[in-house]
Amino acid sequence: MNSIVWPQKNRELHFQTWLQPLLTQHGLLADTLQLASADASTRRYLRITGESGSSFIVMDAPPESNDVRPFIAIAKHMALDCGLHVPEIIAADEALGFVLLSDLGDLTYLKALQSASPAEVDRLMRAATQTLLQWQLKGDAARLPAFDESFVRRELQIFVDWCVQREYGRQWSETQLKWWEHSCKVLVANMAEQAQVPMHRDFMPRNLMVCSAADGALQVGVLDFQDAVRGPVGYDLASLLRDAFISWDEEQELDWAIRYWEQARRAGLPVDPDFGEFWRQVEWSGLQRHLKILGLFCRLKHRDGKPAYAEDLPRFFAYAIKVSTRYVQLSPLTHLLQDLQGSMVETSFTLR
Repeated sequence: MNSIVWPQKNRELHFQTWLQPLLTQHGLLADTLQLASADASTRRYLRITGESGSSFIVMDAPPESNDVRPFIAIAKHMALDCGLHVPEIIAADEALGFVLLSDLGDLTYLKALQSASPAEVDRLMRAATQTLLQWQLKGDAARLPAFDESFVRRELQIFVDWCVQREYGRQWSETQLKWWEHSCKVLVANMAEQAQVPMHRDFMPRNLMVCSAADGALQVGVLDFQDAVRGPVGYDLASLLRDAFISWDEEQELDWAIRYWEQARRAGLPVDPDFGEFWRQVEWSGLQRHLKILGLFCRLKHRDGKPAYAEDLPRFFAYAIKVSTRYVQLSPLTHLLQDLQGSMVETSFTLR
């Protein structure tokens, strides 16, 4: 355990006290503990090996900035009620923010997609959309917080506070503020008009795992679901197709989206019966998400000392500009984006 750096000595002592009885109960080898991964929040994940050779994951979620109870509740719901492949909760101290989980491995969808052949990419993405459908059809949206207007607007404000003002040092004029309010109303209305379903809220390749079922078939593992909400049906698909760290030609995006839409309609999921309208809903849902992430990545850079995230800002500006320039209702937003990234707008910059 000496290889793990603890920001606070007191938390290390709490951890060791919590872990000690679990070493015997589950045959864990203390000297195998190592860092598995960290994310953009204050959570991190440790990996520890058992005497049988199997491995486990420890979630370290400091309670002053995290609440593990939603993670535990949604994990059980996803596994028991939805039949999804998620980490099993083996032990937990909700007050301290420590959770012992089964290990879904270290092959994320992101890693697999970056090195896969076109045929394998297609197989993986179709499996991911099937998993998404299963979640949306079987999940209980009523038990989740609402992704309502105040929620959507709070997320959009992150873009203003951290990207527009902090990263670029802009203070909008009265006219620009009116453009922004118009844009917010359009994006809020788009979220509200869609059917409301269980929404993962971060259904992206880095939060999906490539696993194998007992018969060797591909099984999609799902992670990082603690922020799930009741929200628009198109949001999670936008998260999957237009990701923070990997992008696709729009022709390929449309192929996966049409297949999803056709299957959703057959299964009785309340998607818009017109695909063109459904795709607009997906694009606008993704636009709201991308504006939020532009703000989040700038906040990680300036507030949290994690500048690497800002390297992906051009990808998100490209996503946002592609959508805003396509729809006349979003032309005020295009003016605002042009103020920040004029050259992208003028050259119709895209990712491919």
